[in-house]
Amino acid sequence: MEQQEAGKVLELASYAGHILLENGAEISRVEETMERIAGHYGVDSSSFFVLSNGIFTTADSGFAKVEFIPFKGAQLQRVAEVNQLSRDIADGLLTIDQARERLTAIRNMKSSGNWGQILGSAVGSAGFCIIFGGGLMDAAAAFVTGALLWAFVCFVTAPHTSKIIGNIAGSALATTLCIIFHRLGFGVNLGNMIIGSLIPLIPGVPFTNGIKDLANEDYLAGATRLLDALMVFLCIAVGVVVTFTVDSWLEGSMMEVILAPGTDSFTATFPFQALAALVGTIGFSVLFGVSRKLWLQAGICGTLGWLAYLVFFRYTPLGVTFSTVAAAMLVTVISRMSSNIFKAPATIFLIPGIFPMVPGGGLFWTSYHIASDQFRLALESGYSSIKITLAIVFGIILVSGLPNRFFRLRGKRE
Repeated sequence: MEQQEAGKVLELASYAGHILLENGAEISRVEETMERIAGHYGVDSSSFFVLSNGIFTTADSGFAKVEFIPFKGAQLQRVAEVNQLSRDIADGLLTIDQARERLTAIRNMKSSGNWGQILGSAVGSAGFCIIFGGGLMDAAAAFVTGALLWAFVCFVTAPHTSKIIGNIAGSALATTLCIIFHRLGFGVNLGNMIIGSLIPLIPGVPFTNGIKDLANEDYLAGATRLLDALMVFLCIAVGVVVTFTVDSWLEGSMMEVILAPGTDSFTATFPFQALAALVGTIGFSVLFGVSRKLWLQAGICGTLGWLAYLVFFRYTPLGVTFSTVAAAMLVTVISRMSSNIFKAPATIFLIPGIFPMVPGGGLFWTSYHIASDQFRLALESGYSSIKITLAIVFGIILVSGLPNRFFRLRGKRE
C-alpha cells in the first residue's frame, strides 16, 4: 500500500477513535475499532495508544499523529453508530471515502437537544427520588428541581464555567431549591428530595467506563477516569455542604434532616419501585444520548437490576454490599446479552442500568453530616458509600472478565 493511501487509512481510524472517545466510549472499544478499520484496509503496521483524553497514532511508514480529545458529554448513540460502521467496514461494505463521509455524518448527528435533556433530568430525578425512599410529593419536587438544575447546566455552567465550578454550583442550586420547596410544604422528606435531584450530576459515564477499563487491564485509563468521577463526587459534596452552612448562618441554626427515616409505604412496593426504576433509567438514557429505539431496553436493564437488589436485600441475609455485588453482576450480564440481541455496544445498557445502585444517598448524607458537624455519622455514611462503590466495581469486573462467547446468541457479535 502506498504511503499516501496508508495515511488516509490511519486518519480514518483516528477520526473514528476521536468520535468514540469524546462521546463516552471505553478505551478497549476505541482501540478495537481503530485496529479493525486499519486492519481491513491493509494497514497492519499501525500502532494506536489511547488514553482517557488522547490518541497517539503511529506507523512504520512514518505517519504520526497526537490528538487531545476532551470528553464533551455522553452521546452513546454516536458510539453505537461508529461501532456499527466499523463492522460494515470489516464486512467490505464501505470504501475509505464512504467511511469518512459516514463518520462526519455521525459526528454531526443531532442529540436529544437541551429541552429533551432537561425533561430526561426531571424524569430521572423523580424516579430516583422514589427509588431512594421518597413519596409522590417528594418526587414531584425532585422533578421540578431536576428540570431547573439541568436547564442551569445547559444554559449557564456548561458553556461558561469549568466542570469543577459547574458541579459545585449545580449541586448548591439543587440543594437550595429542595430546601425552599420543603419549607413551603411542597415535599415531605428533604433528604430524598435532594438525593433524587442531585443524581443527574453523578458522573455515570467516567465511573462505569473507568471500571470497564480496569476490567480490561487498562489500569492507567481506568484509574484516570475513576479519579475524574471522584472529583465530581467531591464537587457535589462541596455544593451541598456550602448550601447547608449558608442556610444555617441565615436561619441561626442548622436545619435538621432525619437520617434513614424509612421509605414511603406506597412507593416502596415492588410494582411502584419497578415503575420508578424503569422511568428513572429511561430518563438518564435520554441524558446519555442513547438512541430512542433502545430507551426501553436500557430501562428494563436498570429495572431488573434494581428489583434483583431489592429481593436480595429484603429477603436474604446478604446485606447491602453483597446485594449490590449480585445486582451489579446481573446488570452486566443483561447488558452483554442485550449487546448481542440488539447489536449495540454493551455500554449503552450498562451505564444507565447501573445507575439505581450508585450510592447517591451516601454522598448526600456524608455531606450533610459534615455540614452539621456530625463527623462520626459522616464517617459512617462515607464508609458505607465506599463499600457500595467497591461492590459495584467488583460486580462489573467479575462479569466483564468473562469471554464474549458466554454471551453470544446464535453467533451474533458483541
